[in-house]
Amino acid sequence: MTVVAFIVALGVLIAVHEWGHYRVAVACGVKVLRYSIGFGKPLLRWTSRTTGTEYVIAALPLGGYVRMLDEREGEVAPEERHLAFNNQPLRSRAAIVAAGPVANLLLAVALLAVVNWVGVTEPAARLAAPPQGSVLQMAGVHSGDWVRRISVDQQGWQPVRSLSDLRWALTKAAMAGDSVSLDVASRADAASRILSIPLGGLQQREPDAAFFEKIGLLGAWTQPMLDRVVAEGPADLAGLRMGDVVVSVDGQAIRDGAQLLVLIRDSGASGKADAQTWVVRRGGQNLTLAVQPKVEAAEEKSIGRINAYIGGEPEMVVVRQGFWGGLSTGVQRTWELSAMTLRMMGRMVIGEASLKNISGPLTIADYAGRSASMGLIQYLSFLALISVSLGVLNLLPLPVLDGGHLMYYLWEGVTGRSVSEIWAERLQRAGVAVILLMMSVAFFNDINRLWG
Repeated sequence: MTVVAFIVALGVLIAVHEWGHYRVAVACGVKVLRYSIGFGKPLLRWTSRTTGTEYVIAALPLGGYVRMLDEREGEVAPEERHLAFNNQPLRSRAAIVAAGPVANLLLAVALLAVVNWVGVTEPAARLAAPPQGSVLQMAGVHSGDWVRRISVDQQGWQPVRSLSDLRWALTKAAMAGDSVSLDVASRADAASRILSIPLGGLQQREPDAAFFEKIGLLGAWTQPMLDRVVAEGPADLAGLRMGDVVVSVDGQAIRDGAQLLVLIRDSGASGKADAQTWVVRRGGQNLTLAVQPKVEAAEEKSIGRINAYIGGEPEMVVVRQGFWGGLSTGVQRTWELSAMTLRMMGRMVIGEASLKNISGPLTIADYAGRSASMGLIQYLSFLALISVSLGVLNLLPLPVLDGGHLMYYLWEGVTGRSVSEIWAERLQRAGVAVILLMMSVAFFNDINRLWG
């Protein structure tokens, strides 16, 4: 499934990107010689009898290209010179080059709109207990609180429909250094209270696991119960059974599954876990059991484990929108994802964000398989995210990318003359070096993530 999902994703994204170049080139009166999805040996090819364009699906699906008639790449018959790309006005050349990335961004809008129209089943915005010292805990968020609305920098209230809505809003606010206010309630039908969440002081603004742990957004509230218990593990040896609801651990009341999981993991922080006294409810009765977690190494630190799945199913909601609402949200989310991608790239350039955020084809393939296994809607959401990344990446002002050509055209528009061949060659080499460096970092990160 991973291989198929990855190939389909690449095929769709590349085809749409090159289709953007192709359609605008045709609209501008440029003759297209070849439209290729992939590089290398052609697996399938056919030629249009009306336009003469050759369509190719090649063996290496890591890119594509549209080859246009151009006097710089070969001899052009005098009667076809008006069809050559290099003889088009500046606005037409710029439109043809920009059309590829724009097509990817429009694809993201369409995919996100479809996701919004069909609807997504997501965890409700009912929060697990935030860790001690986290931003949400110090602001007064408690286990089981429902988040109804959010306001960023006092610019009006927006409804929070799901935990994903809340996570996205907090991520944007934290990366921008904004503070937010939350309208929360202890129960779905209880009176609400307004909490101020100061995110501007966060030192780390990369949206990873550590980032959400500092905020205190560990996940949705779940009942503190045991699911599957692994045979001969610490939980099994202690007498714990699937369906047991944990009341307390060492006298500390347990309110949700996330809190229980943190207590178990923290028990091994010193490298040696002490026995814990658990009170569990089973069949309407409370039982007291001695549980001895085992210590394991994880991410350069020691944690405790009991070899049992913790937490019940969170409460789920279906988030669905009408036609115009879904389309509007698709446009807004694509814009926000694009801005966030650019902001993250900028922070990596100046050293404020780690280069570990760069992902390569192995990580993309892994996530393609995971999202496809979760269902069509999750896969479409994944495609939208990658389409935004591809569109934004191609707009970067690097000579080997579409953005580099647009940079040349900007120079031509301002000065009235094109970039000299000497400077074009120098910039091309520099652009290739930067791309190769980015690819090397991406592959290194892939290997570390998947096999490290």
